[in-house]
Amino acid sequence: MDKNTRWRFTITMTIILCLIVITSYFSLISGTFDMTVKAVLQTLFRVNPVSDFDLVIFDFRLPRIVIAGLVGVSLGIAGTVIQGVTKNGLADSGILGINAGAGTAIVIFMFFYQGQSSGSDWFSIMSFPLFGLVGGLLAALLIFLFSWKNGTLDMGRLLLTGIAIGSAFGALSLYLSLKMKSTDFEMATVWLSGTIYDANWKYIASMLPWMIVLIPIIKKKAYLLDLYQLEESSVKSLGVSVEKETIILLLCSIGLVGASVSVSGNIGFVGLMAPHIAKHLVGIHHNQVIPVSGAIGALLVIASDFIAKTVFAPAELPVGIVISIIGVPYFLYLLIKAKA
Repeated sequence: MDKNTRWRFTITMTIILCLIVITSYFSLISGTFDMTVKAVLQTLFRVNPVSDFDLVIFDFRLPRIVIAGLVGVSLGIAGTVIQGVTKNGLADSGILGINAGAGTAIVIFMFFYQGQSSGSDWFSIMSFPLFGLVGGLLAALLIFLFSWKNGTLDMGRLLLTGIAIGSAFGALSLYLSLKMKSTDFEMATVWLSGTIYDANWKYIASMLPWMIVLIPIIKKKAYLLDLYQLEESSVKSLGVSVEKETIILLLCSIGLVGASVSVSGNIGFVGLMAPHIAKHLVGIHHNQVIPVSGAIGALLVIASDFIAKTVFAPAELPVGIVISIIGVPYFLYLLIKAKA
């Protein structure tokens, strides 16, 4: 990495992190119960703490901001990996149906354990990411199975198959949720609509182990995503076990998606937009694109959640809808650009 490239990466990351801090600050002070800057600082630094402020910040707003950031990081990095492995700039875990597969597996778990778990107990919270991983893997397996043609992955089929598989899983989720008891149905809608309104510190604890283990593996193998842009024969001639490394990278990305869906539901388009924006900012080398994409993903979700809970207050939109309002036009733009 030359000096100019390093400076470009450092400046970009600094600006994005500053924007994350600013957006988080506004999200922290805004809401139905408005707080002054002084009250927030005193609460955070434990200067004359007030129980009402503690409740609002530490039980409601701060966990929500942290969850939004973690989900954005995970989806942004997972999207970068999926686009790199498939060599398809339109690929994204949401568009390909991986999010829907993960969400369906979680809804199935809730359906068979309805009334036995509250959704806030440790067993349920720690089980959700595991079921999300299984559902995501099943969706990915079906997508790649139907997209395989003459020994290679057909990118045209990949998108169409992903949309079809995602729709099928979405329909199954809706059917099962309608068969649930009313209390369990309310909990299931979290995963169907894509929202983080029920965020708490337990959800953060369930996500962190997955991120701590999987993100370093992806970062270590970032150079492979650069090599994957070459012909497969050229990559193999460099001594890379393409099939093995592809499976590892996909497992890591699907694990991140499963962990994200387990706490936020089906939030799409983050993994589509973040890698493209990152490449425009820092270039195409994935060693830089991966962290920048994660930071952009965090900014997108935190900002979208802030919009979701304030624009129509006291009513609240699911964050997944807000991101879709931005993501659908961007996807159409990329689609038109790809055909040009």
